[in-house]
Amino acid sequence: MERLERLMVRLKDIALRAGVSVMTVSKVLRDAPDISAATKERVKKLVEEMGYVPDSLARGLRTRTTRTLGLVISTVTNPMFARAIVAIEEQAYEFGYEIILAHSLNDPAREETVIRRLLSRRVDGLIIAPVYRLAPSSPIYQELTEAKTAVVIWGHKAPFCAGFPSVETEDLLGAYAATQHLIGLGHRRIAYLAGPSVAPWNQERLDGYRRALREGQIEVDENLIFSAGTAIEDGEKAALQMLNEGTKPTAIQGCNDMVAIGAASVLLKQGLKIPGDISVVGFGNILLCEHFCVLLTTVHQPKFRVGAAAMETMRHLLKREPVDSKRLPTNLQLRQSTGAPPG
Repeated sequence: MERLERLMVRLKDIALRAGVSVMTVSKVLRDAPDISAATKERVKKLVEEMGYVPDSLARGLRTRTTRTLGLVISTVTNPMFARAIVAIEEQAYEFGYEIILAHSLNDPAREETVIRRLLSRRVDGLIIAPVYRLAPSSPIYQELTEAKTAVVIWGHKAPFCAGFPSVETEDLLGAYAATQHLIGLGHRRIAYLAGPSVAPWNQERLDGYRRALREGQIEVDENLIFSAGTAIEDGEKAALQMLNEGTKPTAIQGCNDMVAIGAASVLLKQGLKIPGDISVVGFGNILLCEHFCVLLTTVHQPKFRVGAAAMETMRHLLKREPVDSKRLPTNLQLRQSTGAPPG
């Protein structure tokens, strides 16, 4: 009941207690320059004491903004999103915005639905980790373009979302560095566990792997490239397939950390030693890498910086300022899971 009463405090109530007009209270809240410092101090103290909460709906009607942003990701259970979401929410809070989170579950139809629901709530802009598809265009992204909606793509661009600024990481160079590291240790048979073929980030990482092999004068063996996915169980299945086919690599490079950890778990259960019998490297540097039974060598993605950069790009868009896409550097994090090949 007390909380409800605090929410019902009006500018009129504050003005009455302060002995000023409602307009003066409004100006104080806007930090207008034509109000004396003493009056501002007195009114602000009463605002705090009385627990005044601005009516965001009324403010939105006046300013035609809602001070809310939509954030669309596949699922919050993906550890790659956690740090970036913290950065986005922290900066949004600092700038007076609220975040509405929605899950696409990697389903294009659901993605379209949640985007429309966010638009119906009059969000000022959208930060989207897109659901990648083979189609070169998408009706919902075309509508966002035509409506000139402020949109930031969180991840690599694809043809259907190429018209929006993006924030991504240097995945090709990151994967290239990981393969180079393995080659430098003496590995020549390096298996690659690939992600979804439609995802641009997967293609970049696979290209980095291939480039490093070519520059190391090692023939790219397609029999050492396995279709995996993005989850731990995908890595487990790919590792079992690799073992059943008898390809016998001396090192495995996963398209992400979860795939690499899934593969490493299978190898350990088969009695193989990491890195004594086989080396494993991942991509992303999620928290689990530092707590897995064999600390995982991986490519570090600056996840917090990615979220901060996405929010910074959004701020420029909301101010109608020109923006460019951003590509943030990665770096190799060496741990215990990589070493020289056996023998």
